[in-house]
Parts: sequence; structure tokens; C-alpha cells
Amino acid sequence: MNQFLYTAFVACIAGIVSIWLYAALIVTPPQAAAEAADEASLRTISKAELARHDHAESCWKAIDGLVYDFTDYIPEHPTPPAVMLRWCGKEASEAYHTKGYGSPHSPAADAMLPDYLIGRLETNN
Repeated sequence: MNQFLYTAFVACIAGIVSIWLYAALIVTPPQAAAEAADEASLRTISKAELARHDHAESCWKAIDGLVYDFTDYIPEHPTPPAVMLRWCGKEASEAYHTKGYGSPHSPAADAMLPDYLIGRLETNN
């Protein structure tokens, strides 16, 4: 019995360490999305252009100065579409970082951001 408990304990610790290593080494933080993308390929998007993409058929959001097209992700998001749709066409950094109730998105969500990156939000308008 003691050998079984010891083996279970070691397996649990190994699992925790594996998850921690995955999060620490593999996942890209949101601000690193711009660094990962070729800076020259990021187009500048005005706030007016962002605002035109405010519906389910074209859902763009600005997070930390970068613009993402989440149109294709809306059906995949684990919440009802209305949760994402209320932030389409807007600066959504606070919503992304707090999910509206103070809890940040997961490292897995952070790692997905580069897949949806389309530009940088213009800062002077």
C-alpha cells in the first residue's frame, strides 16, 4: 500500500511539473504576439476602421495595442457568442485581461492570440 501511495504521489508531482513547464516554456504572453510577428507585416489600423468590424460577420478587437480578427473563433469560444460580440469593434484589453469579473484568460488563450493578429492599433486618433 505504501508503494502505491508513493507512486501516486510521484505521478502527481510529475504532472504538476509538466503543466508548469508547458505554461512557462511554450505559451506566448499576449504582448509577445507583436514581437513574434514580423513588425513590417503588421498594418496600422485606425480606431474608425476597428469600429466598422463590430459584428459576428467581422469581429475585430484591440488588445494591448494590437488588433485581432476573432470572426472565425467566435463559434469555438467556450462562452455564448454574445460574450465575445459585445467587444467586437472596440478596445478590449480590460475585458481580455479580466474576462469582465477579474479573472485573466488562460495561458492557452494567450498562446492563441498570434493566430488572430492582423495589425497594430493606430495611437494618434
